[in-house]
Amino acid sequence: MTLAEHSDGTSSCVTPAWSKTIAVSRLPQFIRDNTEQILSEWEAFARALPVAGPKDIGTLRDHAKEMLSVIASDLETPETEQEQKEKAKGKLDADEAGPPSSAAQEHGASRAASGYTIAQMLSELRALRASVVRLWTRQLREVDARRDLNDLIRLNEAIDQAVAESIAQYSKEIAASKDRFLAILGHDLRTPLGAILMSASFMLETGELTESHRSLVTRIATSARRMGQMVSDLLDFTNSQFGEGIPITRAEMDVSKPVRDVVAEIRTLYPQATVRVTLDGDLRGEWDSARLTQALTNLIGNAVQHGAKDAPIDVAAHGAVNDVTVSVQNEGPVIPEERLGTLFQAGTHGASASTNDDHFGLGLYIVERIAAAHGGSVDVRSSPADGTTFTLRLPRVRSTR
Repeated sequence: MTLAEHSDGTSSCVTPAWSKTIAVSRLPQFIRDNTEQILSEWEAFARALPVAGPKDIGTLRDHAKEMLSVIASDLETPETEQEQKEKAKGKLDADEAGPPSSAAQEHGASRAASGYTIAQMLSELRALRASVVRLWTRQLREVDARRDLNDLIRLNEAIDQAVAESIAQYSKEIAASKDRFLAILGHDLRTPLGAILMSASFMLETGELTESHRSLVTRIATSARRMGQMVSDLLDFTNSQFGEGIPITRAEMDVSKPVRDVVAEIRTLYPQATVRVTLDGDLRGEWDSARLTQALTNLIGNAVQHGAKDAPIDVAAHGAVNDVTVSVQNEGPVIPEERLGTLFQAGTHGASASTNDDHFGLGLYIVERIAAAHGGSVDVRSSPADGTTFTLRLPRVRSTR
């Protein structure tokens, strides 16, 4: 404020021109008046992202322009204290079951389709906030604490709302893509594998093959089974990586049945292997028989693959008071101690001492996930004296926690 002297000798307060500008240039109006400048600054950031293309930039401007309009309208809308609290808690009005209905949701959907990571998508929204704040504060000569700081608070709330909507839609689109991938993988790979295995099994059952041909067809059948197991493991891995875990269906059963079934299959597939079975105690409980068969197949198959060829494999099931344990022991090279802690991680090598094994291991990871789904565990011990032993522990009933 300044004093102006008049010709009659009196004086009065005069508001400087820049102060009048501040009065009318609040944040919502600033956003509307400077949308193109904000978009240009944001676009420069978006072009620097490695996945950005010309089509992405055009879509980006459309979403950003609409989001800025929504944010400006939100800032101009009176808000009660209760509404502020609800917004701070992340309450969403968006219908997550329906198609994208807001610019932020459309932004999340398009970024998922364009191959952006969630970090890249969020960096765009952070850049939008930064562009607005930087350009706005640059033109302010003084700040009205109550008015302008409240606008900044509400701007952050509006951006956070856009972030929440974008993430929700992005996650929805990624989940849909995953489901499509799993459906294609399950159908397009399992169908021809099933045909190969069926044809090979039929040829073996006829008994009309020469010894050399029988050896080749047996190898085809074994490879088809292994590929089928790899597909199953990959499907389970994908589900678990998306936070869904491995689904199980519990029912009363005796663990001796899947143990015998898997050992019988292993003996057929690997006639050179010697597998001994020991069953002890009450082996009944509430488990998923198909999943336990899968876990045991992975464990015993792992022992055949990595154990000593001239030593037997011992499979022992023991019933205790509250749980049942199944152990698989084999002789052979000792697993280095530094590798024991990572054997159950996806993508690690199989359970052998050799680091030259380039097998992308999912089998032991799947075993650990199946055990966890039952509320149990799996561990491993390896020493020159006792060989390598994997032990699967299964509580008889589901946890009540």
